[in-house]
Amino acid sequence: MTMTSPALPDEKKLCVIYRLEPGCLGPNGHDHIKDFCVFADKALRSFDSAFVIWKVQSRDDKSLPEMEYTINNKRLSRDKADRYLALMGKNIDDFEAYIHEDISHMIEDFFSGTAI
Repeated sequence: MTMTSPALPDEKKLCVIYRLEPGCLGPNGHDHIKDFCVFADKALRSFDSAFVIWKVQSRDDKSLPEMEYTINNKRLSRDKADRYLALMGKNIDDFEAYIHEDISHMIEDFFSGTAI
């Protein structure tokens, strides 16, 4: 799902902050969340990298959204992020669904040892 056109400069890329609750990693999720976030950041690095910067973080503060979108450190509403993605030929619902599914597979890989 990577774009074939030249990459945008970082200040024009959509930064997607994906916050994962430690509990998604099981009962000892707090013990693994930092390592998993590093693993997920590396795994996502090439996904739509021409126009997206990924940041996977622990969702310790439940008041923060699971997914947040910014450009050049300015927060975007989901609607504006949808319009940005539409310019790149993407639909935000499909984009988010793909990421949620990919994160699930990453969790399996992380714990199965295939991540190493």
